[in-house]
Amino acid sequence: MSVAQAGRRVPRSQRERSTASLKHRLAERGIDGSLLMLLPAVVFTVVLFIYPFTYGIGLTFQPAFWIQDQWGADAFANYRAFFGDPFIFDSIYLTMRLALPVALFNVLASIPVAYKLRHRFRGKKLLTTLLVLPITLGTVLTAQGLLIFAGRQGWLNRFLMSIGLVDEPLQLVNNYWGVVFSLVISGFPFAFLLITSYLSGIDPSIEAAARTMGANWVQRFRRVVLPLLAPGLATTFILTFVLAFSVFPSARLVGDAMGETRVMSLMAFRAFGEQNDYPMASTIAVMMGLVELVVIAVVLLWRSFMYKGSTGGKG
Repeated sequence: MSVAQAGRRVPRSQRERSTASLKHRLAERGIDGSLLMLLPAVVFTVVLFIYPFTYGIGLTFQPAFWIQDQWGADAFANYRAFFGDPFIFDSIYLTMRLALPVALFNVLASIPVAYKLRHRFRGKKLLTTLLVLPITLGTVLTAQGLLIFAGRQGWLNRFLMSIGLVDEPLQLVNNYWGVVFSLVISGFPFAFLLITSYLSGIDPSIEAAARTMGANWVQRFRRVVLPLLAPGLATTFILTFVLAFSVFPSARLVGDAMGETRVMSLMAFRAFGEQNDYPMASTIAVMMGLVELVVIAVVLLWRSFMYKGSTGGKG
């Protein structure tokens, strides 16, 4: 070994200290062997989300032959067909016409119920169980129950006709209202549970302090509870809106599938299952995601102007 090589040789103890120091610096940044625990989640996300998502977007730029004949052969022909065909494009309005009112109703109806159930009283557990019970029913069972109860020959119409309140059966299902009722039944429990959890995070002493200052319950709710609850309301509205916007079974079972409940998911299924046009089905799915993102962005923008501090509670 030459003198130069010997001079460049690093002692073993110094190399060990350098390696230990590097591991320590990486550990401070959260980089260590425990990251291997994330590998299954990463593989799961790539295989079941990222790859299908990118593949679906790629399909939107590969129009079918019948689309090419009518809308051109370039990569954006599917999007021109989506916006140019009123039968497909109007599904955006029809879906929003269902999702927005249902999400808004579920949130607003959950507020007084959750606010009242904050306090202890006899029968609270039973009432909470009854409010959450529809979660266990499922969409198909809910639709079947609506058809049996609110159909033209259902219990409700027979009762109303027997007491002479109506002369002919009310059309409560197989139309817009049938889907609305189904979405309210299935979506209200989620909104109620979310708002209940947010209310539990508001320190009761804040409201008690307002009471000692002479504020009545309306003033306490409007000036204390509601501003603290507003960020949670925004999150609850987003989740319930996405749940209602992606409606499919209800629109087909208790709605008018090719009429006033012709939602975007049904249009995607029609392109995929009936026309075997996978690129157009992917295009409709992408547009569904974009519409949802626009609504979510608007709600989050509104949420940014709300109270952002601590609620002082456990939530």
